Amino acid sequence: QLQLVESGGGLVQPGGSLRLSCVDSGSALDYYTVGWFRRAPGKEREGVSSISRGGESTNYADSVKGRFTISRDDAKNTVFLQMNSLKPEDTASYYCGVSSVPIATIDNSDFGGWGQGTQVTVSS
Repeated sequence: QLQLVESGGGLVQPGGSLRLSCVDSGSALDYYTVGWFRRAPGKEREGVSSISRGGESTNYADSVKGRFTISRDDAKNTVFLQMNSLKPEDTASYYCGVSSVPIATIDNSDFGGWGQGTQVTVSS
């Protein structure tokens, strides 16, 4: 049974970096497209990035292109989100989810199995 756990969040200054991890402790993550989403206070959850099964394709929201990089290590059942050049507007709770859609979509409605989230705060 799928059980996603996010980690790696924290408090970082603007311009800093964090690496988030999404681990599936319940089953094989390699069957799925995996996505990272975030929800800022008072806002709806938005897609940040996703990576297809096998890592053949990736997708990024315009707001994070060139700063964030998604990758996966299926041997470790883990998907990473490397976040560089962080900005205060990146502050949010970050969640990972899975999709059976075979391409790297960042549409909320394509994903499920959400983890509990990890908080990222970018502030000086």
